[in-house]
Amino acid sequence: MSHSHTHAPGENHSHSHTPPQPAPPPAVDPALQALIDADFVPTAIALSPDNNLALCAVHSLEKCADCGIDYVNMNRLSKLLVGNPTLLCPPPANVISQKLTQIITTTKDEGNTLFKMGNHAQAIKKYNMAAGIAVQRPPWEANQFMREELSTVVSNRSAAYLESRDYIAALADAEMVISLRRNWGKGHFRKAKTLVAMERLQDAADALKLGLAFDPANAELLGFLAEIQEKQADGKTSEKRQLAVASN
Repeated sequence: MSHSHTHAPGENHSHSHTPPQPAPPPAVDPALQALIDADFVPTAIALSPDNNLALCAVHSLEKCADCGIDYVNMNRLSKLLVGNPTLLCPPPANVISQKLTQIITTTKDEGNTLFKMGNHAQAIKKYNMAAGIAVQRPPWEANQFMREELSTVVSNRSAAYLESRDYIAALADAEMVISLRRNWGKGHFRKAKTLVAMERLQDAADALKLGLAFDPANAELLGFLAEIQEKQADGKTSEKRQLAVASN
C-alpha cells in the first residue's frame, strides 16, 4: 500500500509500507555440497538416563576410542545449561561467575599459605585443585578471565615445584604461564629461576631478555638479569685464572 504523509515541516513523501521482502537464499555450490556430503558420517548416539548427556550407542561412553566419538565438551555445555534453567541464552562475555572466581581465589590462597609454611607438596595439591577449577569456566565467558586466573595459579605451582627441586615440572609450568600470558613478566621470571637452578645461566638470561622485550621496565626481570650477568662475569674471570695457573 502506498500513500503520502508529512515527515517534517515542508517535506512530503510518497512511499510504500509493504513489508520488505527477504533476500533470496544463496545458490548452493554442487561441488562444495558434494565434499560436505562425502565427509558426513552419521553416528548413532544414546542418551543418559536423565536425557541430558550424549553417549556412544554401543558402549554408553562420553568419549569412546572404539567408536571414534568425543561428546565431552558438548556434554559439559549441556550440564551448564541444565544447571542454569533460567538462562535463556548465553550471557554477555563480560559477565563472569563470581562464585567460581571466589572458589579459585580461596583455593589458590590456601596453597600460598602452605607454600609459605614450607609445605610445598600440599601447596602443589591446592594449586592443582585451583587450576582444575579455573579451566571449568563456561565457554561463553571471555577467555581472558580463565587465562589470568590459570596463569597465576600455575606460576605459583612452578615456584612450589622449584622449591621441591622438581625442575622439569617447574620449567613446564613456567612455559605454560608464558603460553597463557606471553606479555606477563612473571612467567619469564619463573622460567629463568628454574634454568638458573639447572645451571643454565645463558638460557636463563635469554628467557629474561624475552620477557623484557614485552615489558622493558620490569624491575624484577631487570634485577634478576643483572644478577645472572654478574655470575657469568665471575665465571669467566674464574676460568681465566684457572687457565693462567695451568699455563704456569
